[in-house]
Amino acid sequence: MNIFKNIFLFKKNSENNKGLSHEVVDQYIEIANLVKEARIQQNLTIQELSLISRIPEQTINSIENNNKNIRPKYPFIRSILIKLEDCLLLKKNTLVKLAIRERETFKKEKKDFLVSKFDLINTWQGSLLYFFILVLSIFILKRFFILNVDIIEIQNIENKIIDK
Repeated sequence: MNIFKNIFLFKKNSENNKGLSHEVVDQYIEIANLVKEARIQQNLTIQELSLISRIPEQTINSIENNNKNIRPKYPFIRSILIKLEDCLLLKKNTLVKLAIRERETFKKEKKDFLVSKFDLINTWQGSLLYFFILVLSIFILKRFFILNVDIIEIQNIENKIIDK
C-alpha cells in the first residue's frame, strides 16, 4: 500500500515541479548561449565587451553562465540585454523577447490572491468602495448636525423663555 502512495505522490510532485521554473531556466540558457556565441563571433573578450557596453564584467559573466544568484532581475536585465544587443550587433529584441517571455510565464504561475496587491484606486471595485464610504460619511455628518441643531434650538427656546 505504501508503495502505491509513494508512486502517486512522486508523480504528483514531479507534475507540480514541471511548471515551476524549467521554462524560466530554459529562457535564460538560451539568452546565455546567444550572448556567448555573438561575443565569440565578434572576437571580443568579456573585459572588452564590458568596456564597450559599460556593463560590469560580473554581470556579463552571470548572464553567460546563467548564474541566477548574481544575474539582475527583470526590469534591470531588460536594459542590459538591450545594450548587449546593440554592442554585439544582434537583431533588435532577440534577447529582450526571451526575457519578456520569462516574465509572462512567471506571472502565469502566480495566481494567489494577495490583499496587498488589490488595487483600490484603478478598479471599479475601488471606485464603488470609495462611493459607499462617501455616502456613509455624508449620512453620519448629516445625522450629527441634525442632532446638534435640535439641541441648539432647544437651548435657544429655553433662553427665550428665561428672558421673558
